Amino acid sequence: MHNPLYVAYHDEEWGALRLDDGYLYEMLILESFQAGLSWECVLNKRESFRTAFDGFDRAKVSRYGEEKIEALLQDRGIIRNRLKIRAAIQNSRVFGEIQTEFGSFSTYLKTFAGDAVLYETDRTTNALSDAISKDLQKRGMKFVGSTIIYAYLQAVGLISSHEKDCYLYKRQHSLL
Repeated sequence: MHNPLYVAYHDEEWGALRLDDGYLYEMLILESFQAGLSWECVLNKRESFRTAFDGFDRAKVSRYGEEKIEALLQDRGIIRNRLKIRAAIQNSRVFGEIQTEFGSFSTYLKTFAGDAVLYETDRTTNALSDAISKDLQKRGMKFVGSTIIYAYLQAVGLISSHEKDCYLYKRQHSLL
């Protein structure tokens, strides 16, 4: 991979356990826009997404109305898909409801995942992503199928999928 953004993301972020709600929210929104696209496409637009979505301020995004949706649909810096934009707004509302119910989104995720990081490769879904996806959909979230949630769990470090020949795999496993 020659894309410096992608290399930096892999080396500094992907798979590193990070469970603060601001980051969990940002990654959930970005992963939902990935549906049907490559992560590299989303990653290349991340800064534009950050600007367009008010610094990933969940409370602000949850209040977006039709005028803001139309503005986002004109923003060439992001993925301009009406269904995904509407889903981001709806998902922001549900994310807030989950925070209220559980105290944090991190606590919500831990009700499924516990405190352990799962190490596995060559998967795109598992029982954990299936369960979280099903619950999020039941709560009203969109673009959160099991494959997207699996990628999300990898991104935030609840699932570590670095290959055995990757230096990060070796570093993570030397800590065990």
